[in-house]
Amino acid sequence: MAAGTISRIRLENFMCHSSLHIELDQHVNFITGQNGSGKSAILTALCVAFGCRAKNTQRAASLKDFIKTGCSYAAITVGINNHGEDAFKPEVYGNTIILERRITESTSSTVLKDQHGRKVAHRKDDLNEIIEHFNIEVENPCVIMSQDKSREFLHSGNDKDKFKFFFKATLLQQVNDLLATIRDNLYIADSIVEELEASIRPALRELDEIQEKIKNMEHIEEIAHEIENLKKKLAWAWVYDVDKKIGGQEETLEKLKERIPACQERIDRNTAIIEELRKEFIVKKENFRSFLEKTQEARRMREKMDHDIHEAVKLKMDLEKEHARGRQVLNKMNARLRQLEEQVHEFELQHMQQTQAEVSQVEDSIRELQQEINSAQLNATRLNEEGRKLSEELQGIIKNIGDIGKEIEEDGRRFNQLKCQIDDLRRRQHDKVTAFGGDRVLRLYKSVEKHKNRFKCPPVGPIGHHVQLASDSWSVAIDYALGKLLDAFIVSCHKDSLLLRECAKEVNYHNLQIIIYDFAKPRIDIPDHLLPSTPHPTVLSVIHSENPTILNVLVDQGHAERQVLVQDYKTGKSVAFDQRIRNLKEVYASDGCKMFCRGPVQTTLPPSGNWRAGRLCTSLEEKITEMEQEATEIRQINSERLDRKRKLVADRESIDLELRRLKKKRENEELNLERKKAQLDDTKKISIDNSHAAAVDTSELVAEMMQVKENIGNQELALQKINLKLTDALQEENNRRASYQDFIESAHAEMETISDAEHDLQLVEGKIHDAEQEKAHYEVVMETKVLGPIRTTESEFTGLQQLHQEYFEKASTICAESEVEALGGVDGSIEQLSARITKLKQKFQQESRRYTETIDDLRSLHDKKGQKILRKQQMYAGFRDKLNACQKALDLRWKKFQRNAGLLKRQLTWLFNEHLGKKGISGHINVDYKNEVLSVELTMPQDASRDTIRDTRGLSGGERSFSTLCFTLSLHGMTEAPFRAMDEFDVFMDAVSRKISLDTLVEFAVEQGSQWIFITPHDISMVKAGDRIKKQQMAAPRG
Repeated sequence: MAAGTISRIRLENFMCHSSLHIELDQHVNFITGQNGSGKSAILTALCVAFGCRAKNTQRAASLKDFIKTGCSYAAITVGINNHGEDAFKPEVYGNTIILERRITESTSSTVLKDQHGRKVAHRKDDLNEIIEHFNIEVENPCVIMSQDKSREFLHSGNDKDKFKFFFKATLLQQVNDLLATIRDNLYIADSIVEELEASIRPALRELDEIQEKIKNMEHIEEIAHEIENLKKKLAWAWVYDVDKKIGGQEETLEKLKERIPACQERIDRNTAIIEELRKEFIVKKENFRSFLEKTQEARRMREKMDHDIHEAVKLKMDLEKEHARGRQVLNKMNARLRQLEEQVHEFELQHMQQTQAEVSQVEDSIRELQQEINSAQLNATRLNEEGRKLSEELQGIIKNIGDIGKEIEEDGRRFNQLKCQIDDLRRRQHDKVTAFGGDRVLRLYKSVEKHKNRFKCPPVGPIGHHVQLASDSWSVAIDYALGKLLDAFIVSCHKDSLLLRECAKEVNYHNLQIIIYDFAKPRIDIPDHLLPSTPHPTVLSVIHSENPTILNVLVDQGHAERQVLVQDYKTGKSVAFDQRIRNLKEVYASDGCKMFCRGPVQTTLPPSGNWRAGRLCTSLEEKITEMEQEATEIRQINSERLDRKRKLVADRESIDLELRRLKKKRENEELNLERKKAQLDDTKKISIDNSHAAAVDTSELVAEMMQVKENIGNQELALQKINLKLTDALQEENNRRASYQDFIESAHAEMETISDAEHDLQLVEGKIHDAEQEKAHYEVVMETKVLGPIRTTESEFTGLQQLHQEYFEKASTICAESEVEALGGVDGSIEQLSARITKLKQKFQQESRRYTETIDDLRSLHDKKGQKILRKQQMYAGFRDKLNACQKALDLRWKKFQRNAGLLKRQLTWLFNEHLGKKGISGHINVDYKNEVLSVELTMPQDASRDTIRDTRGLSGGERSFSTLCFTLSLHGMTEAPFRAMDEFDVFMDAVSRKISLDTLVEFAVEQGSQWIFITPHDISMVKAGDRIKKQQMAAPRG
């Protein structure tokens, strides 16, 4: 039993079959039946089972169309024999491979099982592997010829259809399509390689341009070499210059030391004079001190006499006052006595009636009290008015004191601000970079220097350190316009920004602004139509920098090209708000005032501080001098204000004292007013009471008169005693005044002697002062004009020696002195060498600006690009070699294909004649591969007309069928397959032709030994049964 043959076929719900099972013989199988019995469905099932598409079966558009109507699935089971040497994986599948194909409405699946029905595989690749192993080509018409293919190929007289049948059956179609596909792919690959080869041509041109640049830049290297030689000479020029200065300092030092003896001699002479004068001064001072002691004793005696005279005068005045008071009391007593006598007399005369005099007296008292009250009220009002005026004056003084205090405080703050600015400017004189971040920047520089090998490109910054101004007048405006951007650093990539942030954190420099920018980008060229259309300068136009990246960042980040600068606020207001200039972002006045518009809103921001010099200012010494003068003026003005303030404070204290006095006086007046009012009320009451009183008893008045007379007598005795004491006091005063006058006259002579001694003492003291001044003068001369210059010169001399050592070491580091001598020595001064270096540097920069890269970078780039292009050329050459090899192989295959096609044409003719010869017919098959036609030529037997028939349509039906059968069997003989199937191959044959054809087919099938499946609706009883022939009848279709 041959491997690859079909042992059985089972169909379920496939096309017209609900369930069909057919066992097949390994040789010849005939399946007959009426039309519609489902014979052709068996071959269709075989095609579908082995992976043929539904459209290629020409029986359905999709697999789901094969499902029997009313069913949800269809199943095909095919048993494949797996015996013998050609068996496929017998250890896995056994003697039989079971192929199951299941079809549903939405999917289809294939399962491969072994002989026991166990599932082995389910992938399509596994099925393709079996098909390739057994060489099963179900779409080849020589393997399975359906009834449609029979009508298309066997029963068609068209030569093109025959050619297609031949071309497909011999697999030439498949090989031709494969070779055409390969040729197309090679053509596409060749196009791709040509494009790749063309893509490196611009790179080659660019490489040539780089080589040209390198040649053009070689003279820049010569300039650089000359600059290096001049730098070497300049380094040793500094050494030689310091040598000259050292010689000059030595001469100056010798001259200064020669002045020391003369100055010292004068200082010593004045020292001796001072010593003598001091001794004389001590003697005279002792004499003067003794005179002073006597004077102090006289002064104490004089003070004691003054005190005694004062006491005597005071006693006299007290006695006089006491005598006056006693006399006044005595007068009052006498007046009272007279009054009492008059009252008694009056009461005795008119004790029954009230006199008009008493009423008049009361009214006069009331009137007098009322006048006193009015006067007191006027005094109180006047005092209030004076107090109010003084209070207003005091408030004015207090306000002036407060204003002066505020002015002093404001000027003090301004003075401190100026000092801070002066200190800041002095620091900037020492190191400009401190203006843009202070000492933190210096620490950051050290940290960056420590980590410089980790940076891809060294950071650039702070930006302000790399910017120069065209005019210092814009320094404040530029500071306000660019602000903190001047403190920023620039790096080339994000990695460098992180590293710089670490360095800043290391030195406690927080909030450092870091900008990432491409250093290789050239300076931005801004068209005129993008700039503000104004004659006033922009920030970008007044700043300069040798680094184009700095200017690019100021444009991209700070919009420096759109910030306009004006001289004053009035001009800036006109530019910012009135003119409506395009591309204008902001306007800055020279004092830092900022003006801008955002839509209809106009905004003006005054400067936040009184800056004299921006951080970009270069004339720092002038600014420092100006600020120091202003600070001195502020100090003088504050001194005058302090004097005014002290005067106002004294006036305030005086007015405050006067206010307290007026307040006390006013309070006394108000108290007196209240007393007068109370007295007036009492007088009015007494007047009312007297008007109702009864007659007065005079006995009390008489008693009072007696008492008054007694008191008068006592008072007169007291006055007599006071007169005696007053006389003694006057005598004592006169005596003491006389003694005082005598003392004064005696002390006058001694005072003249003291005055002479004091004058001598002052003369000696003046001489000492003059000598000390002269000595101090020569000491100052010694210090400032001799010793000071000597120390300065020695310090400078030491500094020059250190500088010489430093310059020598630096120069030796740069090159040896012999190398400079070999170059011709130092041929010029430092200034001349510096000027030549500057000029060459400018020339070098001008030449270098033509190229953004250095010559080393260009050489490195040239090597890098050259290697890259070489690699690509080698790679593309490899592609081209492989393509050429493939093209050669394709050409060789095509030649073999053409040779095989010719051989197959010959073989087909041989086999065709072999099969025709069985009936005594000979023929020839012409295959035209170019026009794709196949024609059959037949020569009839010897007893015939012996005419060659070139068109089979000229034959009888039996002859044409037989010749077609011979043509088909010839193709079968040229192809190999484990099984073959033909459907309705005899449908257009008559009985004789069918018998001859069947006998020929059976004979051919038996001789070939492969499995054949013949399907026909006709009777095959004429076919003899045998061991190798199996007949099966299909059931009639159900009505």
